[in-house]
Amino acid sequence: MLGYYILLGAIALASFLVSSRLKSKFAKYSKVHLRNGMSGAEIAEKMLADNGIYDVKVISTPGMLTDHYNPANKTVNLSEGVYNQRNASAAAVAAHECGHAVQHAQAYQWLTMRSQMVPMVNVSSSLSQWLIMGGLILGIGAKSSIGFYVAVAGLVLMAIATVFSLITLPVEYDASNRALAWLKSKNMLGQEEYAGAEDALKWAARTYVVAALGAVASLLYWALQVFGRRE
Repeated sequence: MLGYYILLGAIALASFLVSSRLKSKFAKYSKVHLRNGMSGAEIAEKMLADNGIYDVKVISTPGMLTDHYNPANKTVNLSEGVYNQRNASAAAVAAHECGHAVQHAQAYQWLTMRSQMVPMVNVSSSLSQWLIMGGLILGIGAKSSIGFYVAVAGLVLMAIATVFSLITLPVEYDASNRALAWLKSKNMLGQEEYAGAEDALKWAARTYVVAALGAVASLLYWALQVFGRRE
């Protein structure tokens, strides 16, 4: 178990460092005001209209960096620090979330696959580790083969969550690429503003990379524990 706790610590540290860097970048580029004077909400509405999307609403949501696109009710949810603000960070985040709306409208395969997996992941993420640990304890304590199969079931559920994390990567990177391409093609931002938006989105994407690497590392660790004890 010591190895697992070291792994968890390393992942948590990496996540903290990347998250802290993202927040500092967001704060930095929040001071770069847009020459066009548009708010995050206005930028989002324009990007949607430019892509022929008129059935998606742009709404405000509480919190910081809580921005997301909800395909279920077709809403672009912008945090308080994005919705009304008129800076490079707000422009980047607003355009990124609209990138997801464009993906949805165009039936982007990775987003479709990710959305279909959400119900399974909601179940697997909460049960997987309990099944694995329970199976290992049952196998050690009762020396029963049932424990092995319980643990394997937990691994399968964990694998589903891991695949979900990996599928999230192309979804997020593609949304950022769509956002930056639109911002550039429509000449929405000045050179300094665009550079800030690009840098902010780069660090946002890295949070998903860390999460995916953590999911893969955790799955491999528990797989070694389960199958190593089997041998």
